[in-house]
Amino acid sequence: MKTILKAEALNVYYGAIHALKGVSFEVKEGEIVSLIGANGAGKTTTLRAISGLVDVRGQITFNSSLVGEKNSRDMNLIGVPTHERVLYGLAQSPEGRGVFQQMSVQENLELGAYSRKDKEQIKKDYDHCLTLFPRLKERLWQMAGTLSGGEQQMLAISRALMCRPRLLLLDEPSLGLAPLIVSQIFDIIKKLNAEGMTILLVEQNARMALKVSHRAYVLETGRITLSGRGEDLLNNDEVRRSYLGV
Repeated sequence: MKTILKAEALNVYYGAIHALKGVSFEVKEGEIVSLIGANGAGKTTTLRAISGLVDVRGQITFNSSLVGEKNSRDMNLIGVPTHERVLYGLAQSPEGRGVFQQMSVQENLELGAYSRKDKEQIKKDYDHCLTLFPRLKERLWQMAGTLSGGEQQMLAISRALMCRPRLLLLDEPSLGLAPLIVSQIFDIIKKLNAEGMTILLVEQNARMALKVSHRAYVLETGRITLSGRGEDLLNNDEVRRSYLGV
Protein backbone atom coordinates (compact mmCIF):
# COMPACT_ATOMS: atom_id res chain seq x y z
CA MET A 1 0.00 0.00 0.00
CA LYS A 2 1.10 3.55 -0.76
CA THR A 3 2.18 5.64 2.23
CA ILE A 4 -0.11 8.69 2.48
CA LEU A 5 1.53 10.31 5.49
CA LYS A 6 4.95 9.84 7.07
CA ALA A 7 5.92 11.80 10.17
CA GLU A 8 9.58 11.69 11.16
CA ALA A 9 11.15 12.93 14.40
CA LEU A 10 8.45 15.47 15.23
CA ASN A 11 9.30 17.83 18.07
CA VAL A 12 6.92 20.46 19.41
CA TYR A 13 7.56 22.94 22.22
CA TYR A 14 5.06 25.06 24.13
CA GLY A 15 7.50 27.48 25.69
CA ALA A 16 9.69 25.38 27.99
CA ILE A 17 7.38 22.35 27.68
CA HIS A 18 8.62 19.68 25.26
CA ALA A 19 5.23 18.33 24.10
CA LEU A 20 6.36 15.99 21.29
CA LYS A 21 9.72 14.24 21.59
CA GLY A 22 10.83 12.71 18.32
CA VAL A 23 7.46 11.25 17.27
CA SER A 24 7.55 9.13 14.09
CA PHE A 25 4.75 7.15 12.45
CA GLU A 26 3.09 6.54 9.09
CA VAL A 27 -0.36 6.08 7.58
CA LYS A 28 -0.90 3.98 4.47
CA GLU A 29 -3.61 4.41 1.88
CA GLY A 30 -6.92 2.84 2.94
CA GLU A 31 -6.00 2.45 6.60
CA ILE A 32 -7.52 3.62 9.84
CA VAL A 33 -4.59 4.43 12.11
CA SER A 34 -5.18 5.49 15.71
CA LEU A 35 -3.13 7.44 18.20
CA ILE A 36 -4.13 6.49 21.73
CA GLY A 37 -2.89 7.61 25.12
CA ALA A 38 -3.82 9.45 28.28
CA ASN A 39 -4.70 13.15 28.51
CA GLY A 40 -1.60 15.24 27.89
CA ALA A 41 0.23 12.47 26.02
CA GLY A 42 0.55 14.59 22.85
CA LYS A 43 -2.21 13.14 20.68
CA THR A 44 -3.94 16.39 19.75
CA THR A 45 -0.61 18.18 19.43
CA THR A 46 0.40 15.58 16.84
CA LEU A 47 -2.68 16.30 14.74
CA ARG A 48 -2.17 20.03 15.13
CA ALA A 49 1.40 19.61 13.90
CA ILE A 50 0.20 17.73 10.83
CA SER A 51 -2.44 20.39 10.13
CA GLY A 52 0.06 23.23 10.54
CA LEU A 53 -1.54 24.71 13.65
CA VAL A 54 1.62 24.54 15.79
CA ASP A 55 5.29 25.05 15.00
CA VAL A 56 7.04 21.71 14.62
CA ARG A 57 10.55 20.47 13.95
CA GLY A 58 11.04 17.32 11.90
CA GLN A 59 9.57 16.18 8.60
CA ILE A 60 5.99 15.47 7.52
CA THR A 61 5.77 13.84 4.10
CA PHE A 62 2.29 13.83 2.58
CA ASN A 63 1.29 12.12 -0.66
CA SER A 64 -0.79 15.02 -1.87
CA SER A 65 -2.84 16.13 -4.82
CA LEU A 66 -4.82 19.29 -5.41
CA VAL A 67 -8.55 18.74 -5.02
CA GLY A 68 -9.93 17.33 -8.27
CA GLU A 69 -6.55 16.15 -9.60
CA LYS A 70 -5.79 12.47 -10.15
CA ASN A 71 -2.01 12.53 -9.90
CA SER A 72 -0.33 12.76 -6.51
CA ARG A 73 3.18 13.54 -5.31
CA ASP A 74 5.11 13.41 -2.06
CA MET A 75 5.72 16.77 -0.46
CA ASN A 76 7.13 17.97 2.86
CA LEU A 77 4.41 19.85 4.73
CA ILE A 78 6.78 21.67 7.08
CA GLY A 79 6.33 25.37 6.39
CA VAL A 80 3.19 24.89 4.25
CA PRO A 81 0.34 27.11 5.58
CA THR A 82 -2.68 25.34 7.01
CA HIS A 83 -5.09 26.53 4.32
CA GLU A 84 -2.78 25.15 1.61
CA ARG A 85 -2.65 21.77 3.34
CA VAL A 86 -6.43 21.63 2.95
CA LEU A 87 -6.04 22.31 -0.78
CA TYR A 88 -3.63 19.37 -1.04
CA GLY A 89 -6.07 16.94 0.54
CA LEU A 90 -5.73 17.17 4.32
CA ALA A 91 -8.85 17.87 6.41
CA GLN A 92 -9.43 17.77 10.15
CA SER A 93 -12.50 17.42 12.34
CA PRO A 94 -11.13 19.14 15.45
CA GLU A 95 -11.44 18.32 19.13
CA GLY A 96 -14.46 20.18 20.47
CA ARG A 97 -16.08 20.10 17.00
CA GLY A 98 -15.41 23.76 16.18
CA VAL A 99 -18.59 24.32 14.19
CA PHE A 100 -19.54 27.87 13.22
CA GLN A 101 -22.29 28.30 15.79
CA GLN A 102 -23.99 31.36 14.31
CA MET A 103 -24.26 29.73 10.88
CA SER A 104 -26.72 27.10 9.71
CA VAL A 105 -25.91 23.44 9.13
CA GLN A 106 -26.02 24.03 5.38
CA GLU A 107 -23.71 27.03 5.58
CA ASN A 108 -21.20 25.01 7.63
CA LEU A 109 -21.24 22.28 4.99
CA GLU A 110 -20.82 24.79 2.17
CA LEU A 111 -17.80 26.29 3.93
CA GLY A 112 -16.20 22.84 3.91
CA ALA A 113 -16.11 23.03 0.11
CA TYR A 114 -14.92 26.64 -0.10
CA SER A 115 -11.75 25.73 -2.05
CA ARG A 116 -13.49 23.56 -4.64
CA LYS A 117 -14.78 24.40 -8.11
CA ASP A 118 -16.22 21.00 -9.14
CA LYS A 119 -19.89 21.86 -8.57
CA GLU A 120 -21.28 18.53 -9.71
CA GLN A 121 -19.02 16.54 -7.36
CA ILE A 122 -19.65 19.01 -4.52
CA LYS A 123 -23.38 18.27 -4.85
CA LYS A 124 -22.69 14.51 -4.74
CA ASP A 125 -20.52 14.88 -1.64
CA TYR A 126 -23.14 17.09 -0.01
CA ASP A 127 -25.85 14.50 -0.64
CA HIS A 128 -23.54 11.75 0.60
CA CYS A 129 -22.98 13.57 3.91
CA LEU A 130 -26.73 13.91 4.40
CA THR A 131 -27.12 10.20 3.66
CA LEU A 132 -24.45 9.34 6.21
CA PHE A 133 -26.00 11.66 8.80
CA PRO A 134 -29.78 11.91 8.17
CA ARG A 135 -30.20 14.08 11.28
CA LEU A 136 -28.34 16.87 9.53
CA LYS A 137 -30.79 16.75 6.64
CA GLU A 138 -33.61 17.40 9.12
CA ARG A 139 -31.76 20.45 10.51
CA LEU A 140 -30.27 22.13 7.44
CA TRP A 141 -31.44 25.63 8.38
CA GLN A 142 -30.94 25.25 12.11
CA MET A 143 -28.10 27.25 13.68
CA ALA A 144 -25.18 24.91 14.37
CA GLY A 145 -24.83 26.22 17.92
CA THR A 146 -28.28 24.90 18.81
CA LEU A 147 -27.51 21.31 17.78
CA SER A 148 -26.84 18.59 20.33
CA GLY A 149 -23.23 17.52 20.95
CA GLY A 150 -23.69 14.43 18.80
CA GLU A 151 -25.21 16.42 15.96
CA GLN A 152 -22.37 18.95 16.10
CA GLN A 153 -19.89 16.08 15.84
CA MET A 154 -21.72 14.77 12.79
CA LEU A 155 -21.56 18.25 11.28
CA ALA A 156 -17.84 18.65 12.03
CA ILE A 157 -17.05 15.34 10.31
CA SER A 158 -19.29 16.20 7.36
CA ARG A 159 -17.70 19.64 6.96
CA ALA A 160 -14.27 17.97 6.77
CA LEU A 161 -15.59 15.46 4.22
CA MET A 162 -16.79 18.35 2.04
CA CYS A 163 -13.10 19.19 1.50
CA ARG A 164 -12.86 15.81 -0.29
CA PRO A 165 -9.68 14.87 1.62
CA ARG A 166 -7.11 12.21 0.81
CA LEU A 167 -6.54 11.94 4.56
CA LEU A 168 -9.19 12.65 7.19
CA LEU A 169 -7.94 13.64 10.65
CA LEU A 170 -10.43 12.95 13.45
CA ASP A 171 -9.62 14.41 16.87
CA GLU A 172 -11.57 12.87 19.78
CA PRO A 173 -14.83 12.24 17.87
CA SER A 174 -16.41 10.50 20.91
CA LEU A 175 -15.60 13.24 23.42
CA GLY A 176 -18.55 14.08 25.66
CA LEU A 177 -21.06 11.96 23.73
CA ALA A 178 -23.57 9.40 24.99
CA PRO A 179 -22.62 5.74 24.39
CA LEU A 180 -25.31 5.23 21.73
CA ILE A 181 -24.07 8.25 19.74
CA VAL A 182 -20.45 7.09 20.14
CA SER A 183 -21.41 3.75 18.62
CA GLN A 184 -23.10 5.52 15.69
CA ILE A 185 -20.07 7.74 15.08
CA PHE A 186 -17.72 4.75 15.01
CA ASP A 187 -20.05 2.89 12.65
CA ILE A 188 -19.75 5.88 10.29
CA ILE A 189 -15.95 5.86 10.64
CA LYS A 190 -15.91 2.19 9.58
CA LYS A 191 -18.28 2.92 6.70
CA LEU A 192 -16.16 5.82 5.44
CA ASN A 193 -13.08 3.62 5.53
CA ALA A 194 -14.90 0.83 3.67
CA GLU A 195 -15.66 3.42 0.97
CA GLY A 196 -11.93 4.11 0.63
CA MET A 197 -11.28 6.98 3.06
CA THR A 198 -7.90 6.96 4.81
CA ILE A 199 -8.26 8.08 8.44
CA LEU A 200 -5.91 9.16 11.22
CA LEU A 201 -7.84 8.95 14.47
CA VAL A 202 -6.98 10.47 17.84
CA GLU A 203 -9.19 8.98 20.51
CA GLN A 204 -9.19 8.67 24.28
CA ASN A 205 -11.68 5.78 24.08
CA ALA A 206 -8.91 3.28 23.37
CA ARG A 207 -11.18 0.26 23.16
CA MET A 208 -13.37 1.74 20.43
CA ALA A 209 -10.38 3.10 18.55
CA LEU A 210 -8.46 -0.17 18.54
CA LYS A 211 -11.53 -2.13 17.43
CA VAL A 212 -11.82 -0.13 14.20
CA SER A 213 -8.10 0.46 13.52
CA HIS A 214 -5.83 -1.44 11.20
CA ARG A 215 -2.84 -0.15 13.16
CA ALA A 216 -2.28 2.05 16.19
CA TYR A 217 0.40 3.90 18.12
CA VAL A 218 0.50 4.48 21.88
CA LEU A 219 1.69 7.92 22.98
CA GLU A 220 3.03 8.54 26.48
CA THR A 221 4.32 11.96 27.54
CA GLY A 222 5.17 12.96 23.99
CA ARG A 223 6.79 9.70 22.89
CA ILE A 224 5.51 6.66 21.00
CA THR A 225 6.03 3.69 23.29
CA LEU A 226 4.11 0.94 21.48
CA SER A 227 2.78 0.28 17.99
CA GLY A 228 1.13 -2.58 16.18
CA ARG A 229 -2.07 -3.90 14.68
CA GLY A 230 -5.22 -2.67 16.37
CA GLU A 231 -6.33 -6.15 17.37
CA ASP A 232 -2.89 -6.99 18.77
CA LEU A 233 -2.81 -3.87 20.96
CA LEU A 234 -6.37 -4.60 22.07
CA ASN A 235 -5.05 -7.83 23.55
CA ASN A 236 -1.74 -6.43 24.80
CA ASP A 237 -1.50 -6.80 28.58
CA GLU A 238 0.19 -3.41 29.06
CA VAL A 239 -2.41 -1.62 26.95
CA ARG A 240 -5.24 -3.46 28.69
CA ARG A 241 -3.97 -2.40 32.12
CA SER A 242 -3.21 1.19 31.21
CA TYR A 243 -6.01 2.13 28.82
CA LEU A 244 -8.76 -0.51 28.84
CA GLY A 245 -9.27 -0.87 32.58
CA VAL A 246 -8.74 -4.65 32.63
